[in-house]
Amino acid sequence: MEKVRISKLMSERGLCSRREADSYIERGWVRVDGVVVSELGARAFPDQVITLERAAQARQTSRVTILINKPVGYVSGQAEKGYTPAVALIDARSRFAGDRHPQRFDRGHLEGLAVAGRLDIDSQGLLVLTQDGRIAKHLIGEDSSVDKEYLVRVQGDLSDQGLALLNHGLSLDGKKLKPAIVRWQNHDQLRFVLREGKKRQIRRMCELVGLKVVGLKRVRIGRVSLGDLPLGQWRYLRDDEAF
Repeated sequence: MEKVRISKLMSERGLCSRREADSYIERGWVRVDGVVVSELGARAFPDQVITLERAAQARQTSRVTILINKPVGYVSGQAEKGYTPAVALIDARSRFAGDRHPQRFDRGHLEGLAVAGRLDIDSQGLLVLTQDGRIAKHLIGEDSSVDKEYLVRVQGDLSDQGLALLNHGLSLDGKKLKPAIVRWQNHDQLRFVLREGKKRQIRRMCELVGLKVVGLKRVRIGRVSLGDLPLGQWRYLRDDEAF
């Protein structure tokens, strides 16, 4: 049995992200079989017990996850080409009046927010930004199985064969796509449920079967729905919610 980097083991066990693990190790907040580890790059055997000090646990508890109903025209991540990032929407005035989370807004909640599942600039709907590496890994990690649901307004004619291909059979960038669930929502709108998120995936899938996307809205990620969150507003992920 070979030793593995402790940060990798911590990430695999869902204790935190690798970046957080390195930060905790530097601060002496990690124990392996009860012994404090403070050396970056330290390794342990896969069967050893890894625990977090209370300071690390408190840091995790204080981290927030924010849900935004992103409008068209905003980029998900950092500002680019003159476009405004979605994080700019987050302030005390734009918080959803129906947010039931007791947390008071603090500017510190904007620090270290990571986008967990991007939406392109031409799309709107549920966008997750989180300070918690565990949530980010759960939603966008290589082994993530969290599904995402979209309402997609289209133009063009779709045959039964084309609909079958949208569900399974298409390839992008030389790789087969995972099976999806695609059904008609109404006469010009499809409902997509995906378990992966390649760049502009739905738009490219539709192009392959002769459709043009004229509107795209993400309405659910895992067990968390957009619900009645107004466009351009945000709320905190509640303690009783989980993706």
